[in-house]
Amino acid sequence: MPAPLVPRRLPSGRGATEQPNNTDEGDATLTPRFWLALAITGVATGLAGDLMMVVLFGLEHLVFGTGPGDFQNHVERASGLHRVASLAAAGAFAGPAWYLLRKWTKGEHSEVDEVIWTGDGRLSPRRSLLTGLISEVVIGMGASIGREAAPKLMGGVSGSVASGWLGLNTAQRRLLVACGAGAGLAAVYNVPLGGALFTAELLVGSVTLPVVLPAVGCAWIATAVAWLYLPQHATYLDIPSYHFTTSLFVWALLAAPIIGLLASGYIRLIGWVSHHRLSGRAAIAGPLLAFSVLGVIGIAYPGLFGNGKDMAHRAFLGQGSLLALFALFALKPLVTALCIGGGASGGLFTPFMSTGAVFGAFTGIAWSMLWPGAPVGAFAIVGGASMLGASIQAPLAGLVLVLELTHSGFQLMVPIMAATFIATAVARHVDGYSIYSARLPAHR
Repeated sequence: MPAPLVPRRLPSGRGATEQPNNTDEGDATLTPRFWLALAITGVATGLAGDLMMVVLFGLEHLVFGTGPGDFQNHVERASGLHRVASLAAAGAFAGPAWYLLRKWTKGEHSEVDEVIWTGDGRLSPRRSLLTGLISEVVIGMGASIGREAAPKLMGGVSGSVASGWLGLNTAQRRLLVACGAGAGLAAVYNVPLGGALFTAELLVGSVTLPVVLPAVGCAWIATAVAWLYLPQHATYLDIPSYHFTTSLFVWALLAAPIIGLLASGYIRLIGWVSHHRLSGRAAIAGPLLAFSVLGVIGIAYPGLFGNGKDMAHRAFLGQGSLLALFALFALKPLVTALCIGGGASGGLFTPFMSTGAVFGAFTGIAWSMLWPGAPVGAFAIVGGASMLGASIQAPLAGLVLVLELTHSGFQLMVPIMAATFIATAVARHVDGYSIYSARLPAHR
């Protein structure tokens, strides 16, 4: 334990570090060099997040144009042929690009979760950078994978490189990589608190002072630096301040076990396709085939294009018909799994949250026919938070992330917490995997 600067103890004689969360720092000692590395990591992560979003937004505008409305509006204005051609082009580019990258950098690590949990925290800068860039390019062209994987990975790389520069030990490097990864998520979604909790609860698995303190520090630095390009407002704008109702609370208690079971099934699907995804020369054509199928489906359901951000946003606003919301709920996990199985690299954070949001919205419409009184958007927020908490197996982080993403839901805290608790507990006991642990490669 670091010795306190004030040597004289209180009259009680009790130690200042007897509080359970004020634990020993272990091998990851928070030395001055560590804090310097943390500051470097935070700045680099914020800048890398900006770079990845410049690529993503640039491709969205290049392929689907600019003008009023969100990305989904732009996709909807494009013809069916345009939609299919865009994703086919993305697949034709991504397949050879990922194949050559994986061949040339074989043996180099570019999986944050694996190097933190089972490795030494070392990540390959070149493989990680190119993997992230390819991922953001294809998402900008419509691929159904999450945009957070690239900034999360680049945050981890920033921590890995800074650790090497300053000669940190393995335990310090793992902690710094985890802080950078959580800060990458925080930077691109403007969710500093959620990013810090993501680091502590999920990546490190310890909500203690020696973990939370650097996680908070790295997350706020990266988020503030990212404001050089990214906006300071909530990711999901204009969400009403929904109020608690008994109808919504009862629905949350009944829907949460179903959400937990759905999360387990979806996670198992992602784990299966990740293990069996195309490899070798077959991976060259895999993304072309998978993305083209998505393009054809997207003629009828343009909301499936991209990571699902706009799909969730409309559900949070209470927009969409019962049948349309049900179709998006049923199809989004399948097309995301299709992209992953075809060989794509990307995130799952927003696709899973958006699936929970549209599930909440369409079941909320049906529930309101029996027991009116709660707006559809409130069901979507509860559904999104509980699906996210269950799918990442980090209920506190999932809950806070949705609150920060929407700047709403604070008056729904009781039903959100109830649903997130139940859904996460069900998913944990049914199968136990998360969207991150399910994708870990097999031991060799």
